[in-house]
Amino acid sequence: MPSALQNSSRNPMAADHAIEAVYLHVPFCRHKCHYCDFYSIVDGDGRPDSARQGPFIEALVGEIETLLDADESSGTAPLRPRTLFVGGGTPTLLANTHWHTLLETLERVGLLRGLDEFSVEANPETVEAALVEILQGGGVNRMSIGGQSFHPDVLRTLERHHDPASVERAVRLVRKCGLDNINIDLIFGTPGQTLQMFQDDVERTLDLQPEHLACYNLTYEPDTALTQRLRSGAIERAPEALERAMYEWILDRMDAAGFEHYEISNWARRHRPTAGDATDRRCAHNLVYWHNGNWIGVGPSAASHVNGRRWKNVPHLSRYLATSPHPQRVDEEYLADAGRVGEALMLGLRMRAGIATSWLRDQLDADDPRWTTIDELEAQGLLQQEAGRLCLTRRGLWVSDAILAAML
Repeated sequence: MPSALQNSSRNPMAADHAIEAVYLHVPFCRHKCHYCDFYSIVDGDGRPDSARQGPFIEALVGEIETLLDADESSGTAPLRPRTLFVGGGTPTLLANTHWHTLLETLERVGLLRGLDEFSVEANPETVEAALVEILQGGGVNRMSIGGQSFHPDVLRTLERHHDPASVERAVRLVRKCGLDNINIDLIFGTPGQTLQMFQDDVERTLDLQPEHLACYNLTYEPDTALTQRLRSGAIERAPEALERAMYEWILDRMDAAGFEHYEISNWARRHRPTAGDATDRRCAHNLVYWHNGNWIGVGPSAASHVNGRRWKNVPHLSRYLATSPHPQRVDEEYLADAGRVGEALMLGLRMRAGIATSWLRDQLDADDPRWTTIDELEAQGLLQQEAGRLCLTRRGLWVSDAILAAML
């Protein structure tokens, strides 16, 4: 049977197509947070030795081995990514024995060769010294800790089950084990959250001296428990003026704290080559997404993109296991050139550096209506051209969703 990647009229894994990143999806959680729309399942009673984890790891390993089984006669190239990201769900809920199996597999098949960044997402309550030592020993060099807030009332609204104190404990433990590249996630605009509460969240985060911060405006995704509560009147949205004040404040605060605002919702500590710090702390894996690069997703619901072809593994654990090691694919599509240009525009403008105007001239026909849209947005002070690049202005950042949609 051909691999999932070969199951198309045009082999997206042909040797001349570089696969820059690999994403592994671990679907298990102790509790489903009310705002989350990622595919996840509550792992039994929350204990990491759930009977479902063993079959899942076996299937995940099987899928990895299938993708890495290079066949010269078919022209399929082995993956040699620069970044690897394990997300979820809660990857740190996996039992240590399963992490050993996964990391040994990644090493054996060569996925760790030439890797620049290996990230793992973590719930602060699940970060233990033995696990961190296993991860570091297996090549992990970056951890992303889901803090969201340090205020119990905000966490309760989000149905986020962790003690705020566990964030500091997790960060200090990770550093003690020798990992020096840490991201912390925050959410703003939660019902009941005040500007002062948000400012306190940011200050407490900065006190932990992370190398990276991802701070997202709360989004009410369809079919989530939080959206159902909103529709029923159980909660009310935060006022837009308050959300905007929160975002405006963090733009200034993070700049003053020495962070580069490199993407709408992401900040990385500025590196200072003159001071001997030449380390780029931007998330290299997410940069592959935002630069519309090629990546492969492994695990239930994991998405992939190779040269305009997109697909997703079936978002259902039982069906994923039943079709192992060639998981059923869903939501397959192939973007023609016009669609790929629009997507590259949309993703590129998420970056604070924007898009080279020379690229725009090469890709957009003279009569493309997007030129008119760009002119109008510049006139409104939402886009600007600077140093040969088109980018969002500070005003444009706040209405970026509408601007990006207009570029598709």
